[in-house]
Amino acid sequence: MAREQPNVGDLLPLLETSDLQQLEAIRGLLNEQLSTERGSMLLNGLVDYFLETNSAQALHILSSVREPHDKHLLDKMNDCMTKQACRLPTLLLLGHVVRRQPSWIHKVARYPLLLSLLKCLKTDTDVAVLITGVLVLITLLPMIPQAGKQHLWEYFDIFGRLASWNLKNPGHVSEVYLIHLHASVYSLFHRLYGMYPCNFVSYLRSHYSMKENVETFEEVVKLWLENSKYVKML
Repeated sequence: MAREQPNVGDLLPLLETSDLQQLEAIRGLLNEQLSTERGSMLLNGLVDYFLETNSAQALHILSSVREPHDKHLLDKMNDCMTKQACRLPTLLLLGHVVRRQPSWIHKVARYPLLLSLLKCLKTDTDVAVLITGVLVLITLLPMIPQAGKQHLWEYFDIFGRLASWNLKNPGHVSEVYLIHLHASVYSLFHRLYGMYPCNFVSYLRSHYSMKENVETFEEVVKLWLENSKYVKML
């Protein structure tokens, strides 16, 4: 007689048990179901549970997802990115997955999730979301170099938008958030030059020759250039 599969909704809260033996058993059951299930029900349930609870145990399982569930995970995260309330925890989840560098991570370049990430960085006004999204992009870019040709100018537009944020501060956010955003965009500056030096220098020349961008160049970007080896390139 076939063994009855335990209900996912009953298993997930048990991930928070303090009994290590029980925790290992629950994680084993969930991983076993993931290895045999071809659909997305369990994985979607895990993502929803993480978004609701910020569960470290759910995050651990999701960060270790293997094929073919990579597609389900990427699609689910993309769906969650469309909801403002879910955007920040979804980006935190994506960041954890990217840092684990699973063998399938290069596939992100072919999925709508990358477009959702770029759209978020071009339009969102929540600074915590922007900081987290920039850090995800910085980490992800070396893993998807083939996406550069298609999205290169979007990367540069994101840099241009966020480099001016501290001066404009459209959300009137606290100083501590601005400091973190400034540091994140400075890291993006180094990433873009390191990967696309000629194209990025061309963008900087063009973008900061415009009158409306001169102040950002003088107050922000020029200082970055002077503190780096790239100043000779302009």
